[in-house]
Amino acid sequence: MPSYTAPTKDMQFILHDVLKVTEHSIPGYDELDRDFTAAILEECGKLNAEVLAPLNVVGDTEGCVLENGVVRTPTGFKAAFDQVREGGWTGLDMPEEYGGQNMPFVLGAATLEMFAASNQAFAMYQGLTHGAASAILAHGSDDQKATYLPKMIACDWTGTMNLTEPHCGTDLGLMRTKAEPQEDGSYAITGQKIFISAGEHDMADNIIHLVLAKIPGGPEGIKGVSLFIVPKFLVNEDGSLGARNGVACGKIEEKMGIHGNSTCVMNYDGAKGWLLGDLHKGMRAMFTMMNEARIGVGMQGLAQAEAAYQNALIYAKDRLQGRAVTGVENPDGPADPLIVHPDIRRNLMDQKSFTEGARAFVLWGATLIDQAHRGKDDDADGLISLMTPVIKGFLTDKGYDMTVQAQQVYGGHGYIEEWGMSQFTRDARIAMIYEGANGVQALDLVGRKLAQDGGKHVMAFFEMVKTFCKDNDSEEMEPFVGPLKQASKDLQAAGMFFMQNGMKNPNAALAGSTDFMHMMGHVCLALMWARMAKTSLDALANGTTDPDFHETKLVTARYYMTRQLPATGMHLARIQSGADTVMGLTADQF
Repeated sequence: MPSYTAPTKDMQFILHDVLKVTEHSIPGYDELDRDFTAAILEECGKLNAEVLAPLNVVGDTEGCVLENGVVRTPTGFKAAFDQVREGGWTGLDMPEEYGGQNMPFVLGAATLEMFAASNQAFAMYQGLTHGAASAILAHGSDDQKATYLPKMIACDWTGTMNLTEPHCGTDLGLMRTKAEPQEDGSYAITGQKIFISAGEHDMADNIIHLVLAKIPGGPEGIKGVSLFIVPKFLVNEDGSLGARNGVACGKIEEKMGIHGNSTCVMNYDGAKGWLLGDLHKGMRAMFTMMNEARIGVGMQGLAQAEAAYQNALIYAKDRLQGRAVTGVENPDGPADPLIVHPDIRRNLMDQKSFTEGARAFVLWGATLIDQAHRGKDDDADGLISLMTPVIKGFLTDKGYDMTVQAQQVYGGHGYIEEWGMSQFTRDARIAMIYEGANGVQALDLVGRKLAQDGGKHVMAFFEMVKTFCKDNDSEEMEPFVGPLKQASKDLQAAGMFFMQNGMKNPNAALAGSTDFMHMMGHVCLALMWARMAKTSLDALANGTTDPDFHETKLVTARYYMTRQLPATGMHLARIQSGADTVMGLTADQF
């Protein structure tokens, strides 16, 4: 069975040595000293390694079962959920007035990686609840907040998001679920939603569904969509649970992965719901949840890659196969371990350089979220808005690729279920699809985010890279700054191509959108690696007590710069080829 060890040492390095969180002016960051974050991360790591990781294969093999309208979760899930709840992990970064601990999101993001890496299907129950609670916190009335948030933050009640219908996914303007006004101010919700993660289960007393629906007579298309709070059980005025609402799980979807999460078809039959936020502004309220979810899904790409890499590394060191071409390295055994072979090293270095770079990228993004929300900084808000489709799209595309490479290290053992590696690949696959398929993320990046606020935020990012390179123009930093400069130039050239061609031929821009998203992802990871390299060089110059850690960082940084970052040139060539070959065939010619 696969194992998992939380990478707390690397998290501490990023938080304190690279991001220098205690030096930020963001409210609450002054409390994030090393001892405090170490205590939180170590305790969370222990919970995930000892309790949740062993349940990962259980959830995969047992799945969820629907019986008489009730979903039974896999063996051990409920007891583990109680442990997570009792430890206060579900409200780590939520407001104290509703029972949370009010810690910065950056610390919550670090714990999120552990939960997603140890047991992604399990973590979705609390993760979706956090997102639903955030939407109520941002858009709910005082009464709604008082009614739902304390129970949801404690995960006594869980939450969901209900968008997709059988006939519409991305194009939500086509939805048919309706909400009819009632005399008491509520709405009767009728319709069917599909792909509802954690839609029904046995681990909480109540489930609070956030449901998109249309009020009859409202505007056509997406402008007529509103968001409603629809609890599984109605809540009495004193906070106790009342009658069962008109919502039920009709089916559990049979999926490729994340079997331990109950992905449901939800049927609403005149269910009582209450408007959340403004009338006909449902997408604005839902996007509070979706944007948070997209950061979380990007983290899932990293997390599955990390878990798969850890196990592939163990296997590569233990499995004896062939001899090193440069001479025997295990003379007392019949063969050398796999890790002596250059192609296995390449494979593992791909994984290591991705996971460590991606971790820095997401935690940096989390500081932007804190800066935007806690520090009321519009520029930070604009920058993380630009980065969100990159975090979601690039990290899940590459994270899936890394789980495949981890399988490859195992050879045939990676393909059979006994060794557990296929689960990482199967679970990682959904992250490229849900919360907006990655093609949609790329379109969002190129079609909306680049031009947002007149291009202010992408120009700020280019200036950030330029300033870093200028400030670190030295011989020892050249192996990192030089490639970063070239990759940034490639990215800017791609943006210029879009500006020159996009207006007269929009397909020319959109045909290159996924390439641009990957280019930007590589530049972001390269910036993170350059920052980590600078930190490690300084540590070595100052006489660190852990030289091996920092020397390893430098080797890994050089690997990323020389073996991964040149992909920006390939992506640029594809973008500059335009749309002619992409759109050249008629539909009938396919």
